[in-house]
Amino acid sequence: MIHLAVPNLTGQEKNYLESCIDTTFVSSVGEFVNHMEELVAFATGSQYAVATSAGTTGLHVALMAVGVKPGEIVIIPTFTFIATANAVSHCGAIPWLIDINEDDWCINVNLVHTEIQKHCKIDGGKLIHINSNRRVAAIMPVYTLGNIPDMEIMRSVADEYDLPLVADAACAIGATYKGKSFGALADLSVLSFNGNKTITCGGGGMVVGNDEKLLKLVRHLTTTARLGSEYDFDMVGFNYRMTNLQAAVGCAQMERLDEFVERKRQIRRYYESAIEDMKDVISFPTTEGSSCWFSGIVLPPGRGIEDVRKFVVGLKEENIEARTFWKPIHLQKPYRDVLRGNVSAAESIWNRIVTLPCSTNITDTELEKVKGTLKEISEKILGEY
Repeated sequence: MIHLAVPNLTGQEKNYLESCIDTTFVSSVGEFVNHMEELVAFATGSQYAVATSAGTTGLHVALMAVGVKPGEIVIIPTFTFIATANAVSHCGAIPWLIDINEDDWCINVNLVHTEIQKHCKIDGGKLIHINSNRRVAAIMPVYTLGNIPDMEIMRSVADEYDLPLVADAACAIGATYKGKSFGALADLSVLSFNGNKTITCGGGGMVVGNDEKLLKLVRHLTTTARLGSEYDFDMVGFNYRMTNLQAAVGCAQMERLDEFVERKRQIRRYYESAIEDMKDVISFPTTEGSSCWFSGIVLPPGRGIEDVRKFVVGLKEENIEARTFWKPIHLQKPYRDVLRGNVSAAESIWNRIVTLPCSTNITDTELEKVKGTLKEISEKILGEY
């Protein structure tokens, strides 16, 4: 089977894990946790980094750190993995779902501004959503596939309304924005190191940024809000710590970051060229500096999820793993009644996406097999290509 996205564990992972066992540092304290934070801070152009147990827990504490409270509103794109919305809910807050751009699948930053102007007012120095009478507490853009939206406009909107920016950068490790790492673009940015990410710890996440006070608060919250070596606590905190075992794997992975990201970009370019003669089929969008986390194809307009599933089944019959992609948040049962505007772009795209194998250790021969099989299936399902 040519799998969709599996970890490439051919570096120092085993040696570093053995070091954890030999030294007995297997929990949340150890040299690898500290080093992982240093490596990720440097890679993202950030001054500070705090390791977490998952990307979702990182998003949760990041939102809490910037002041999101129960009953308030956080602006997010509707086209994202559900963890983005869940992190808002874990704060007791409510997502406000905004549509995406068709050319990068990221939140439509101009639409964010339009929706705020249309539906909000300033009252007592706070941005209030008029119909619900709730405070808008933050904006959380998502760096979809490692594509980064226009963060200069996003920052100007956030500054205009005094809103903190928390970036869901779960899959964006290695991405750049206008030639620079993304760590300074938002107040806090959160990465994931889940098993299918370009860099994995098996699990885990990281909150990065340049505001020392914010990052100290994040660290405090993730370590049960403990004040010292004795059992004194000053807040309701969380046990959201990454283990030294996870970080050991992550450190070995980070040593190969440039290699892995370049391979992801090569895979994206390969699929782009592979479908050039497939009528009306397009590749995943790629912005300048994208880390190209996942790759695949988008079926022509008028096609739908059943056609995608036919591709998935057809590829599986040839021992090639492919999958559907994110179902928008507004179509998910827990979030069908939350705030949202027109989300037509997301609705037109999500059910035409086929994700294709893009592991960093996929071989050129395997890519050739995917290409040939894809064209055969495309001809059967879509007609002449």
